[in-house]
Amino acid sequence: MAILCALGLHGSAMAGLAEGANAYNARNYALALKEVTPLARSGNADAQHLLGLMYYMGRGVGRDYKQAFAWHYKAALQGKADAEYVVGAMYYTGNAVPQDQKLAVQWFRKAAEQGHPDAQQALGLMYRYHVGGMPQDVVIAYMLWNLAAASGHRNAGEQRAGIARQMTQEQIDEAQALSRNWKPGTPLPTQSRTGGAVP
Repeated sequence: MAILCALGLHGSAMAGLAEGANAYNARNYALALKEVTPLARSGNADAQHLLGLMYYMGRGVGRDYKQAFAWHYKAALQGKADAEYVVGAMYYTGNAVPQDQKLAVQWFRKAAEQGHPDAQQALGLMYRYHVGGMPQDVVIAYMLWNLAAASGHRNAGEQRAGIARQMTQEQIDEAQALSRNWKPGTPLPTQSRTGGAVP
């Protein structure tokens, strides 16, 4: 009986989330808010992320970056990659929280290790330009941009092409090998063998 109740609750939660997401996509933000808020309050990470977006964009609610951060943070703590990326971006820019590039790196890395292309692109920039305490490493930057580009991230593809013109063939070969051998859900390398020699 308890299992049936749990399955029923889970099924209705998923239905509510689908209805909320469909309403959001149809720009019916009042209905989206009605469907998503109870789910977010009950701990559903997808609903928390969507509610965070609504506060961030001011859709169906007044724009409130502190609320946006709070809901994204709850979802990020549960491993929601989209929310981890937003938390990282908010720490990076200091939007609603004290600016902290090292925390930004931590959250970008969590999302990037799940295969989140925006997080991979952002983390690549941090390696390329030695931001947030990251070592400057063109091989890791190329690898991250290569992964993001494979997921369709156009800017990452352009950044990869730009840095490739300044890299040695050995560095490009290492970056390509790292890209091929990495699998989502596993740690990303923190440094390369040849990428410290920055052009």
